[in-house]
Amino acid sequence: MRLPVTPASTLWRSLRDEVRRDYPRGRIMIAVDGEDGAGKTRFADNLASVFAEDGSAVFRASIDGFHRPRAERYARGRTSPEGFYRDSYDEATFRRVLVDPFRSGAMTDAGFQLAAFDVARDEPVESEWVTAPRDAVLIVDGIFLNRPELRGIWHWSVWLDAPLDVRYARMAARDGSDPDPAAESNRRYRGGQDLYLREADPRHAASAIVDNTDPDAPRRVYQDFC
Repeated sequence: MRLPVTPASTLWRSLRDEVRRDYPRGRIMIAVDGEDGAGKTRFADNLASVFAEDGSAVFRASIDGFHRPRAERYARGRTSPEGFYRDSYDEATFRRVLVDPFRSGAMTDAGFQLAAFDVARDEPVESEWVTAPRDAVLIVDGIFLNRPELRGIWHWSVWLDAPLDVRYARMAARDGSDPDPAAESNRRYRGGQDLYLREADPRHAASAIVDNTDPDAPRRVYQDFC
């Protein structure tokens, strides 16, 4: 089903067309990156919808389906920003069961998993292997997607920006967390995001930067790297 023409769908289609100019066929991996509360999941879902409009086989995943067990995530302490950044996700499993077989599947028909861990239950999910045609798009949303360990896997990526107060208000509405970014309960998460920004410079790594302050009217922005 084709999405109605709106400022948002116009932007999503322009991003799709930009990707397609460089990658008209084959297996394509796209990251939708951004800090907590930037609106990544909804944006990635809508980007997938406009790719489907041109007949593409589109698959969706989230890095949240590849968490580490709770004991590993909190090994540095439950309030540790470094633990949040370095220990939240199992990048090795992400690559082994999703990235590598998706990339190679055009030649080998290898199956891949779109999730491997249920963070709420703190246990692996039952393996569900799916396959894709030779031409397919995989869109992954989540935090820390342009960290050094993952940066080289993406064909294309978008970074979503939104002001700090907007993001924390969204998370409070979604998760029941404290809307004050300076709250002690947010220290682990805000500090981990700050570490990611300093270490990985994800805006510079992104193919496109989008101001997602208003999800109904996202706006492409450009950064001067000179």
